[in-house]
Amino acid sequence: MRKDITIAAEPRSSRGKNEARRLRVQQRIPAVVYGTGKDAVAVTVSPKEVNKILHSGSGVNTIFNVDISGVESTPVMVVDWQHDPVKNNLLHVDMLRIDLNKRLRVKVPVHPLGDPKGVKAQGGLHEIVSREIEIECLPDDIPEKFDIDVTHLMLGDALRASDLPLTGSMKLVNAADQVVSHVVAARGGAETTEEDAAKTAEPEVIKKGKKEDEAAPAADAKKKK
Repeated sequence: MRKDITIAAEPRSSRGKNEARRLRVQQRIPAVVYGTGKDAVAVTVSPKEVNKILHSGSGVNTIFNVDISGVESTPVMVVDWQHDPVKNNLLHVDMLRIDLNKRLRVKVPVHPLGDPKGVKAQGGLHEIVSREIEIECLPDDIPEKFDIDVTHLMLGDALRASDLPLTGSMKLVNAADQVVSHVVAARGGAETTEEDAAKTAEPEVIKKGKKEDEAAPAADAKKKK
């Protein structure tokens, strides 16, 4: 998502740990701007301003301007960064120049809205399988997130990547049938499906229940960096 934000940057010629310490005293950090066939430029930026972007709603998908004193002003995205493992301070950042006329691949968060009917009326569990979906689009068309209504989902129903509201230049990169969210039977619950009701042989019911107990629960899909 493109934002009307400009971060000031200063060119730097020296490198190394001593230089990085000196910059941190000045409340600056080293950074690099590269891409679009131009030479990489070593700069310094304010970690406070970069952190505001990383923690904004659009996060790493934010396209903003970096104004390098005496060199150039160009749209960029943060593509890599480093934090202090103890203090969690931002230490370094890489910024990629963006050609606003070329398509990009980005991962966009998915936010389910509402409570599925299959949870309220049928005692099912709502599981979020994919918390982000990868798309390809022009820089100005990058969405902050995908909001999806899940209230209509009944037991056994699923929302898939193909159900997401793609607009403008957006194209899906993930498989169209990838499950984003679904409603499943509560493990060990009292919910009985038609298939279970049709099975009357006691040994088969016991065997089926044992397999369910031993099955490992599915892990939620991802992490940024």
